[in-house]
Amino acid sequence: MRLTCSVVTLVLGANLMCAEDAEPAAGKNAFPFRLPREVLPVMATWAWNEVQFEPDGYRHMLDLYRDHSAYNVITTTLRVAKREITDQEVHDQIKRAAAYARQQSMALAMDLDVRLARSAFRKAYPGECQEMLRLREVDLPESGTVVLTIPSATPRDHYTSQTTPYVPLSGRLVRVYSYASGPKGIEPDTLQDITARCKLKDATAKKVTIEIPSDGTTAGRKACAIVSFTHFAAAVFAPHLLEFQRRIIEQYADVELAGVMKDEWGFPPSFDGCPAKNDFWYSKFRAVAYAARTGGRNLVRDCLLMYLGERGRERERQAAINHFLEMSWQRNAAIENDYHRATKAVFGPAAFVGTHPTWWPYPGMREFKKNGLDWWAAKRDVAQTDEVTPYCVRTSLAKKWGSPVWYNMYYSATANDYPRELWSAALGGGRINYHPLYPRKRSDRERTTALLRGELNRGDCRVRLLNFISKAPLDCPVAVVFGHACAMNWAGPAYDDVGIGMTDQLWRAGFPADLIPSSEIREGALKVDDDGYVRYGPQRYAALILYHPEFERPETAAFFQQAARGKTVLYRVGDWTTDFDGDAFDGNSALPSRMTAREDSSVCTAEVIARLRERGIPSQTPAQTTARRFGRQLCAPPQSGRSRLIDGTHIFVSGQQRASGDSIQDTFDVEQQKVTIDAVGVAAVRLDQHGKLDALAAGGLKHLRLGDVVISLERRADIALWRNEQGTLRGVLQDWQGPIPSCLTAITNRWLRLSVPTPMP
Repeated sequence: MRLTCSVVTLVLGANLMCAEDAEPAAGKNAFPFRLPREVLPVMATWAWNEVQFEPDGYRHMLDLYRDHSAYNVITTTLRVAKREITDQEVHDQIKRAAAYARQQSMALAMDLDVRLARSAFRKAYPGECQEMLRLREVDLPESGTVVLTIPSATPRDHYTSQTTPYVPLSGRLVRVYSYASGPKGIEPDTLQDITARCKLKDATAKKVTIEIPSDGTTAGRKACAIVSFTHFAAAVFAPHLLEFQRRIIEQYADVELAGVMKDEWGFPPSFDGCPAKNDFWYSKFRAVAYAARTGGRNLVRDCLLMYLGERGRERERQAAINHFLEMSWQRNAAIENDYHRATKAVFGPAAFVGTHPTWWPYPGMREFKKNGLDWWAAKRDVAQTDEVTPYCVRTSLAKKWGSPVWYNMYYSATANDYPRELWSAALGGGRINYHPLYPRKRSDRERTTALLRGELNRGDCRVRLLNFISKAPLDCPVAVVFGHACAMNWAGPAYDDVGIGMTDQLWRAGFPADLIPSSEIREGALKVDDDGYVRYGPQRYAALILYHPEFERPETAAFFQQAARGKTVLYRVGDWTTDFDGDAFDGNSALPSRMTAREDSSVCTAEVIARLRERGIPSQTPAQTTARRFGRQLCAPPQSGRSRLIDGTHIFVSGQQRASGDSIQDTFDVEQQKVTIDAVGVAAVRLDQHGKLDALAAGGLKHLRLGDVVISLERRADIALWRNEQGTLRGVLQDWQGPIPSCLTAITNRWLRLSVPTPMP
């Protein structure tokens, strides 16, 4: 951002700003642009390749961003470069790039993830690589032998697509079991460990081959072989993982970064989610941790139970799955949160930690396996998602992290899709973190510069006016709290169902809803406030739906007993008959009698919508069903409409026809006040408790009338007005040449000027 001011100026690098607004830096790694502290950044993402390692190879892209975009925080990664982040020459080039970015009034948030230093980790800790248990079943004949070959897998993701994937390094036999099988899994008292009777014929990184003997006693029986492959990845439960990732961050302490990023952390990915449930991420460290939390149970043996089930041990199986997956999200969240703490310790409290913990952009089986659906526990400085993550998740993460907006790292194969995301996001309380066009059909430069042409950045500059006044996230009067354990448990009643159907129904009715896992109750993030409302961060809920509470712990019942004495209307969908450890539990009776129970989720949602309307809770512009992507039908706000933030800010968006924004000419009621406005793209108004103007943002403003405030301009201008932390009214005037009009100086004489980038030809 390049700023000038109409009064006395203070030169700070490439930036100019009002002297009275100068604030002490929060350390050498604070943002390089000296905007007021409450102003949110404009983000883009940048993946380095070998070009950036040429002398001054980083300059070209940063110059393009400087001249043709409003980006000021660049989330940067070298995942497509065949180098490791711990190499000294990599450090030195990043240091030069970060210094140059600061000279251009931008800053890098660098990817310092362990996955970009896998060789260094393996060299330091060769015994701490990630393993995968693979379980494969075979029928046994009456006689002879059965040869079973189990191949390894080679997971890959965006971190490894251009480099070395998570290749298998070795294979070994773990166990072979024989048993009789029935409709409900292994029959009781038939399981035998026959490992010693089997012959290991081959064990390599590519496959493990076992010869299993048969005789007259094996007719009609089955065998399951359990093998392990060690992969080129740090084990998630590795004892030195946190220490190693901290050392990487400390290595970059001398680099002028805005902060760091951690993107889609977790176990190596499984794109099918392993519906057969016969692959398990494993390590001896995880096995020890599993035994400690389950009273000494053997993880290998329980993987067989989790895979096939055993008649008469159904609840024991459910408990094993619960513990196994809870370990996943808790450990992955601990790694994410230590990364956050280490960043603040090294770079200072103002350092920024981005991007998103979401991998597959849907809270379903792929995420269960990768990270245990740790999205709400992985700390970020502002809420971060990617791709087509449901809006109910984006808004709830904003509440969790106290973030005025959420950022969604968005990409598409065509630049024409980005304006739709820009305006829909603005209406839904969010912003884009701009990812270059993807999938790759052009060069890296072409994929990036395609977003710097045309009207997209003009529209983005109008949306960024909201960054000056946004202090609270989107107002969502309903929470859908899904049973975290139940949704992930494939032996339970509601596997892979987190209640998105309900949230979508609410959004389409004009009542945005937050999606929250029930684990947030035990974590203490979901609370009952002093006024009796269920609250998540700054959000109070008029209604809450508890969705499939099977396997919940007693804390959940205690929480809702407390909530039932308050003002939030409570509903339940799904029975609660079993606790987390698989024991019978009458959860329905443990929950308050004031909680309305409904079997049909659609009926329940319709009742909630009717209840909100009866209580006079105003609706917002309904969301729409959009194109199907990532195997899911999507629901998103339209490109034009009206929404409301928690603090009473009313936002009007119009971007249906043009990327730069469409005309807004109307008279609206805002808190019983008439607002007449003639603007382009976006308009936002917040009133104080006395009905006076407290904040304003408007693109292409020509005319505004609100009570005794009248703004009439000879030519259109992008403006924002807000009160700083001292309560003083401030203003920003974007893309304006000449003296500041008197109708604006009559409101405040404290104006910043903000330039608009020139589109690339």
